[in-house]
Amino acid sequence: MTPLAVLLTVVGYLAVLFTLSYATGRRADNAGFFSGNRRSPWFVVAFAMIGSAISGVTYVSVPGMVSTSGFGYLQMALGFVVGQLLIAFVLVPLFFRMNLTSIYEYLRQRFGLRSYRTGAWFFFVSKMLGAAVRLYLLCATLQLLVCRPLGVPFVANVALTMALVWLYTHRGGVKSLIWTDSLKTLCLVVSVVLCAVYIASALGLDAGSLFPAVADSGMARVFFFDDPDGEQYFFKQFLAGVFTVVAMTGLDQDMMQRTLSCRNYRDAQKNMVTSSLLQLVVIALFLVLGVLLYLFAHSEGLQVERGDELFPLVATGGYFPAAVGILFVVGFVSSGYSAAGSALTALTTSFTVDILHAFHHTEAHTARIRKRVHVGMAALMGVVICVIGLLNNTSVINAVYVLASYTYGPILGMFAFGIFCRRSVRDRWVPLVALAAPVLCYVLDRNSEAWLGGYRFSYELLLLNALFTWLGLWLCSRRVQRVNRLYNKV
Repeated sequence: MTPLAVLLTVVGYLAVLFTLSYATGRRADNAGFFSGNRRSPWFVVAFAMIGSAISGVTYVSVPGMVSTSGFGYLQMALGFVVGQLLIAFVLVPLFFRMNLTSIYEYLRQRFGLRSYRTGAWFFFVSKMLGAAVRLYLLCATLQLLVCRPLGVPFVANVALTMALVWLYTHRGGVKSLIWTDSLKTLCLVVSVVLCAVYIASALGLDAGSLFPAVADSGMARVFFFDDPDGEQYFFKQFLAGVFTVVAMTGLDQDMMQRTLSCRNYRDAQKNMVTSSLLQLVVIALFLVLGVLLYLFAHSEGLQVERGDELFPLVATGGYFPAAVGILFVVGFVSSGYSAAGSALTALTTSFTVDILHAFHHTEAHTARIRKRVHVGMAALMGVVICVIGLLNNTSVINAVYVLASYTYGPILGMFAFGIFCRRSVRDRWVPLVALAAPVLCYVLDRNSEAWLGGYRFSYELLLLNALFTWLGLWLCSRRVQRVNRLYNKV
């Protein structure tokens, strides 16, 4: 696939994206930007959530990891389903009852102002790093397929990408994102299914022989119970999936902003349950596609140094009709731009509401601050992407979850302590506790094999980080006879 063909495909998708964004967000006010005016149909949100949970990282890295991990990622995906149920029946009723615009306002009412700001800042760092890693993958792939052949430097690629993301989100915010994410979901699922069909056909596989071929490939193992010290051990992956989705969805302003745009908490619960089951199916499709990609690469004698490069090289390498390359580009670009847009909207919302407290001003004043913050967030994300481009030396999807283990852990610990523990925390000590927990986790992770008889931590670092935060909050808390009215309702 030529650079010009890739560029035209990207331009065509962006034209549809901008048209949809303009049509749905042209009359959005601050409430529309922050919460979609609480009018989003739950089934539209559920469909959109499938795409919003699957970024360009998943689109490229999950198929690429089957050679080393098999279908082991499904262990974590099963944990995702359980985590979504916890969110639906524990967090969603609480957040709707409190009528929150930013979910971190809960920390202010439960603990105090410093706890509130601590949660907001940890989210800010978490989302900025995670979104930048995900968008880096989009920029790196476009650099490989388009910009490098055309002589465009990586910095210019990043600047243009962030300008486009800012442009299609600056007006409608979450009100537009619900519908653009629905477009992303449609493009993503159609592209994965049709790419798998094309590749299976090239391998001479039909509907009856496809799944036996996948099962016999040696890359379809799902459950790993044999090595408790290994990173793929089932209970490590499953529990990490549960608490990762609670932290990265239920305690993430980006993801919950869509859910909180539903009309009521019952609709929000329907959205969470439906989307969790559909996401499991979509992840399984990605893994099946990964096996087909490796089978095809082996048949063609292709050497792939990194799994992240497999799907782009096969889809755009001229091995198939142009339709396969177009499908890949549409699916990948839709996932990348949508994830970046939602992250930018959530960062703008959290920074405006939680850190600047601009939501208490007049509508016009809040709008001015929000627009300035939106520009600043886009510029900062572009800088972080460029830095990641200089430092990247690991699998992108692994980098995302490692970052999440350290930055979302304190948020998870704070919310868990607030919801399930009847103690009053000394608010001034909370920032220190939240900073100490990741440091302790890092020290333990670096020395685990020597200290724990060869044990290696995986994504369960998130749970350990939350546990350290919980213990720290316990040490700086005191039991009270009467708790606030809000807590009694939880």
